[in-house]
Amino acid sequence: MVRAAERAGGRPARASVWLEDRARRGGTARGGQPSGLDRDRIIAAAVRLLDAEGLAKFSMRRLATELNVTAMSVYWYVDTKDDLLELALDLVFGDVRLPPEDSDEDWRDQLRALAKEYREVLVRHPWVSPLAGTFLNIGPHSLDFSMAVQRVVRRTGLPALGQTGAIAAVFQFVYGFGTIEGHFVERCAAAGMSQDEYFRDAMSAVTAAPELSELVQQSADLMEARGGDTVEEMRERDFTFALDTLIAGIETMVDRFG
Repeated sequence: MVRAAERAGGRPARASVWLEDRARRGGTARGGQPSGLDRDRIIAAAVRLLDAEGLAKFSMRRLATELNVTAMSVYWYVDTKDDLLELALDLVFGDVRLPPEDSDEDWRDQLRALAKEYREVLVRHPWVSPLAGTFLNIGPHSLDFSMAVQRVVRRTGLPALGQTGAIAAVFQFVYGFGTIEGHFVERCAAAGMSQDEYFRDAMSAVTAAPELSELVQQSADLMEARGGDTVEEMRERDFTFALDTLIAGIETMVDRFG
């Protein structure tokens, strides 16, 4: 694939850090590396910085400042910024709680739990969603999550030809939902407002526009029917209903193929 890109005159495809020795190098000594620093510490600091300041502001120089070392010191342990981002991406997937392989819990409950865990990663770390689409995302923690998802979907009774579609339906939905939710939480924090305050402020601005009155009324009716006193409650109801709808769709397809 790399050679094909080069022949086409485009930028060569980037090889994943997990497919090369760079991922396994870890904190092993290379002559002259700075003391008091290791790659685990660097990756953890990168995650904290990404959470606090976002992907757009992240740089190796900024990270070095956070660690109180020089930028060159960081490069003793990671070759490139992309390598570090890929390592950080996998680290946060290590926080996902996975069902035991021998669990006899109903697949529906396991699928809901995995969807909830994935959503929490996307909301807690908004920088994850663009990176998940940029890198192959084949680190050990990410692969553990993918394998758990596959095990659960196999238990649904769907034939093999339908399992990847079911995974896509559920987890691409969660990806989109969690990405938008994470961005909203970021906007609220940047504005110095709670989610409810930001929502009320936005709705007041929209309501004041006469040309949007019909849309506002329709939206108000929908929100009243949905219920919930806070933004988080309304969002939780939407997520639960949408996920239940997808699970019901899987059950329908199982019956169709049965």
